[in-house]
Amino acid sequence: MIRRNLARTAALGFVGLALSSGLYACSGIRTPSFFGLNKGGKSKEHAAVGQRISVLGASDSVEVAPALKGVDFSIPEPQAQADWPLPGGNAEQAVDHMAAGAQFRVAWRRRIGTGTSRRGHITGAPVVGDHHIFTLDGEGGVTSLDETGREIWRDQFAPRRGRDTEAFGGGVAYADGTLFVSSGFRFIAAVNAADGKVKWRVDTAAPIHGAPTVVDGKLFVSDVDDQLFALDAATGKSLWEFQALEEPARMLEASSAAVSSGVVVAPFASGEVVALSTINGTQLWEDELSLTNRNNALSEIRDIAGRPIVYRGDVIAGSHAGIVAAIDLHTGNRRWAVPITTVTSPWPAGDVIYVTDTSGRVICIARDSGQVYWIRDLNRNVKKKQRAIYSGPVLAAGRLIVVNDKGLAVALNPKTGATTTTLKLGAPAFLNPIGVNGTLYVLTLNGEVVAIR
Repeated sequence: MIRRNLARTAALGFVGLALSSGLYACSGIRTPSFFGLNKGGKSKEHAAVGQRISVLGASDSVEVAPALKGVDFSIPEPQAQADWPLPGGNAEQAVDHMAAGAQFRVAWRRRIGTGTSRRGHITGAPVVGDHHIFTLDGEGGVTSLDETGREIWRDQFAPRRGRDTEAFGGGVAYADGTLFVSSGFRFIAAVNAADGKVKWRVDTAAPIHGAPTVVDGKLFVSDVDDQLFALDAATGKSLWEFQALEEPARMLEASSAAVSSGVVVAPFASGEVVALSTINGTQLWEDELSLTNRNNALSEIRDIAGRPIVYRGDVIAGSHAGIVAAIDLHTGNRRWAVPITTVTSPWPAGDVIYVTDTSGRVICIARDSGQVYWIRDLNRNVKKKQRAIYSGPVLAAGRLIVVNDKGLAVALNPKTGATTTTLKLGAPAFLNPIGVNGTLYVLTLNGEVVAIR
């Protein structure tokens, strides 16, 4: 086991604060229950009762660069995706531009089990492999659908009794006919993707709220105690472990590691992005995505809730502590940083990177310099109690798409940020859409897959 002895110089004043996936509590917005974490990161068995505290402060000053006003930029042409085996589409978590959802209309809907409630929370995005859609519901149930929405199989891998009956979270990944399941019920499992039969299962000491990343026969996943595991995908045997700095206050989110060129890039609740060798877990570099000298105590929640992205040699990641940065994958040198508070994954495409911040702004950043092309405030002129929480964005069929807690998918012009159209999803959504074989799939918080064509 690889461990580091690190100490935090400033104590957190809100130990134990945690949020369910995507439900970033804010004043005036109705959200399901909150769950507490103790200092060691272990989940309590019951929903915490207490005062709801807004963690949705506006980002630090970020402005359009005068030199870029009216300047055009290049984005790739849409490309078809035959599958979507990992939450971010591939091991680097970078897809560019999806050829999916061209008509932007709902084709079908299908329930996949329990949605988000006081007992359970959906945290993992769907994955697609061999023309099947795999989902994890709010209570650990796994469902396989075909591309028409017909159910193939459903299984409840979570325990029905014992200390973890009210646990939640986790995610799924697909590789070579096997579905890999990580769970807040303290286990990692490999099951036959065709029928759901378990191949192997490994119990863990702490819950897992993020989805695994599977590449080149290795599985990488982190638990809520900020420990990264590397397992043999065929057997579940431990290859190595890495202990990051444990953070007593975190967001219960479903982030996943990115892998590229023999390097695994893992995000942690401390705001650290750490690059490690996939072979033996040797640390190559680390960066902390956190602003200093901030007046807002809630910036001490440093969590990197969105997935880090590896794109054209750079690691792109953002944190709740107010930094979106581009870091050289091999050297760890930071190329630029922008003061943006985010809890979703950035989306790089050609010359730009799109980011959605916690106040509902979509920001278009120049990939080479970190300067800003445009900012679109989706909550502008909206009354405080009616403001939406947005997740995304993703780029599909020439549209920049975000989803929100009001049950809408909003399409923007990727060159200007202007709203072009909206689509009713029927329920709140906080997980980014995925795009396969011309169709966008959104998993909503009521436990429904919505197919958009």
